[in-house]
This record gives sequence, structure tokens and C-alpha cells, in this order.
Amino acid sequence: MERKSAGGSIRNKERSKKKFLDAVGKILKTKGYTGLKVNAIATTAGVDKKMIYTYFGGIDGLMDEYIRSQDFWSKITPEELEHIKPRVDDGGKSFMTEMMLSQFDYVHQNKEAQKLLLWRLSEPRKALKKLTDTQEENGEYIFKLMNGDNFGKHSDDIRSIMAIMVSGLYYLNLYAEMNGSIFCGIDVSTEEGRNKIKKAISFLLGQTYDNLKDSE
Repeated sequence: MERKSAGGSIRNKERSKKKFLDAVGKILKTKGYTGLKVNAIATTAGVDKKMIYTYFGGIDGLMDEYIRSQDFWSKITPEELEHIKPRVDDGGKSFMTEMMLSQFDYVHQNKEAQKLLLWRLSEPRKALKKLTDTQEENGEYIFKLMNGDNFGKHSDDIRSIMAIMVSGLYYLNLYAEMNGSIFCGIDVSTEEGRNKIKKAISFLLGQTYDNLKDSE
């Protein structure tokens, strides 16, 4: 009986935590980050606000966990890479192409991720700075795993090109969602338009890897 009670307590805790995380997402989508107050989150979740401190250590801890759950690149951890065992013999070209395409679709489909991106651009916050640090740590691991010594003096060129592509794909999705879907004559909201962007992603990465390796 004691085991069952303990198990039930754990399940209740996880359900309550999920309610809080869902509440953050709902408020972020409907009211923006300025609506993320303790009382509002607790009311939306239907859970006593004291539990925010019990489960997360406070509002910052709740924000940390929510942000990690929604950000695309924070999920690409060393542990996750070890699990999926990506191909590395091509310098990471196929893996990075897959990741860029996945990022493009993920942000397009995830309204909470879009709001999170806008939040990061609008407010300096400890939890958001931690997200950036986590992304950089994961990114550094990916670069070292994927590229190794393949590009030598061109390693920073690869990083710079990736920075432009990651930020550009973020912007395309945000622009299409917030201000209209046509960008440079491409309708980013349609399957046809998005497929054109994806084709360009594959082309750009292919050219980048092939040309930089050839110039060594």
C-alpha cells in the first residue's frame, strides 16, 4: 500500500507540474510574456501557487523548465546525440541539413516556440540567458563532433554560415506568422513555398560543405 501511495503522489506531482507548464504556454500565446505572473499562472493551471515553489523552487525555476521544453536546439544535447548516433563521416553535412529542416518545421508548427523567440528578443531575463548558454554549449559539442578537423582554418566560416542560417530560418517563420506570409516572393505559409525554402537549405549547406572542404 505504501508503494502505491508513493506512486500516486509522484503521478500527482507530475500532473501538477504539467498543468503549470501548460499554463505558462497558454498565457504566453494569449497575453505574451508580460502576463506571466505567479497568480495568473496558478489560476490558469488550477493549482495552488505554493506548488510553484515546491515543485520548481519559484517562478524562475518554472520558467527555466518551460523554456527548455520548448526550445528546439536545447533538446539536441550530447545525450540525445549519443542516442541517435548521427553520421559524422561527411563532416556533419547530412546531420546539419536534417537539423535545419527540422528547426524550420518545428518553429512553424509550434506557436509557443514562436512566442518564446519573441520573448527572448524583448526582455533580458536570467532564464532566457541560461537558454542561450545551453544552446551554445550544445552547439559547441555539435560542431566538435560533426566537423572535427575537417575544415581546419575554415571552422569559423562554417560557424558563421550556420549562425546566419539558424537566425534566418527563425526570422522567416516569425515574419510569416506575424506580418504576412510573402517574403522575397515566396509564400512561406504554403507547402509549396516552404518546400522551396527547404530545397534552398539543402543547396546552401551542400555548397558550404563541398566548397570549404575543397579549398583546404
